[in-house]
Amino acid sequence: PYTYPHWLYDLGIFVIYNSFGHQGIYISTMILTAILGVSIYVLSHKKSKNGIVSFVLTIGSMYLVKSFVAARAQLVTFILFVWAVYAIEKFLETKKFRYAALLVLIPLLIANLHCAVFPFYFILFLPYIGEYFLLVLEDRDLDLRLFKGIFKLQKKLTKKEEKKAAADRKVERVNQDIAERVRKREIIRSNPYKIEVVKNHAVLLLIAVMVIAAFTGFFNPAGDGAYTYLVKTLQGNTTDSINEHLPLTLVENEPFAIALVIFLLVLIFTDTKIRLPDLFMAAGLTYLALDSRRQISMFILFCLPIMGKLIAYIFKKYDQDKLTNWIYRFSSDIFGVVIILSIATIVSLREIKPTLEEAYIDPSSYPVEICGWIKENLDVENLKLYNEYNYGSYLLLNDIPVFIDSRCDLYTPEFNVGYKGLDGRDIFSDAINIANSSNIDYEEKFEEYGVNYVLTYADSMLASRLKNDSNYKDIKNDNTFILFERKTANVSK
Repeated sequence: PYTYPHWLYDLGIFVIYNSFGHQGIYISTMILTAILGVSIYVLSHKKSKNGIVSFVLTIGSMYLVKSFVAARAQLVTFILFVWAVYAIEKFLETKKFRYAALLVLIPLLIANLHCAVFPFYFILFLPYIGEYFLLVLEDRDLDLRLFKGIFKLQKKLTKKEEKKAAADRKVERVNQDIAERVRKREIIRSNPYKIEVVKNHAVLLLIAVMVIAAFTGFFNPAGDGAYTYLVKTLQGNTTDSINEHLPLTLVENEPFAIALVIFLLVLIFTDTKIRLPDLFMAAGLTYLALDSRRQISMFILFCLPIMGKLIAYIFKKYDQDKLTNWIYRFSSDIFGVVIILSIATIVSLREIKPTLEEAYIDPSSYPVEICGWIKENLDVENLKLYNEYNYGSYLLLNDIPVFIDSRCDLYTPEFNVGYKGLDGRDIFSDAINIANSSNIDYEEKFEEYGVNYVLTYADSMLASRLKNDSNYKDIKNDNTFILFERKTANVSK
């Protein structure tokens, strides 16, 4: 049973597709991408206070994030995450209600647009909360206060006046040590060597806002899905098989590796200073990106604006804003405006022109011809089709029942608990193993599921095996995909 974790996004895409077809989806994706780019620029400018650096890094960010730009709910949540970080920083600066309201509205939208990433929203708060509590803990001077308490206790327990006087002197020395620490902390915090810290008591209000926002996950048709979907996904086995969930090796992603190296070089080998929350954010997102390729997008969205702040500091110190002011004058002059718009137009036309002649559905990736043939020649109502993972979505688009589709999590045991005939069944693993393992008995699995037709890639291992099996008949072949009929199928299962 499907719980619609993206119901609001699905509804929006349906309205667009129903009115404007694939072209509408394509244009809506372009619009959302433009909004994402502007949002990254605004966040970067908020951090760096330098429009030129922010612009260049925004272009770099959009280049690095391009592989994640698609007609998927994640594109909307990228925008919402960027707005969230912007709202957090503005709220800590101004304590204005409108930013708190935005921080409550955003998770409500995420819970209905893409509930699987709902828990990640609250991770964005942790760097700011972590800084505050570390400073509170440091300011408590617990070690010295412990000694102070011990000396006071010694004074109470002794009856000798000389020992009481000695205890008082020790307490006084501890008080002096505490005062000296406070003095040194103030000096270091006012002029830090590398890491800037700010003890902002507005973080306590931010925690209250976060607690309120945590309850917004219940306001969606999936019930507790906003709180359980990610947990169930991580407990399942899909993260071991789906490419975007696998760990990242830097050699496979040179642009990310280059961005990470530049970030580290600027941070380590220049005299720039970094805010402690930014350092926490960068360290955490670097770890997540290396652990899961999907999280590269989060690194790009939030770490490049942080890098922009570091680079802007270098420009301000060594360039004295000379280059920045010249660029501003050039870009506001009529000659500069014409050149900039001409470059943007030429680049845009070169990018869009090749796609204008492409089909929205690539027949080499999706069984376009066979889908049409199935709907015209087979009883779709009683069809028990085995298909592979990558093109199940296109079958569903054509109202053809599937064995599996790209909503892979829902085919794992964690999402099939308590349902008659499905409890504990690992449909995802069965789908993967049937297609890719020469050791599995596909006939036994097809009998178990009542499969009567098999759709697979024409050059797949499964196709080779079925061609040599007399129980299977090749009834349609478009050279990319091949459809087999299983002669002894029991479709009542």
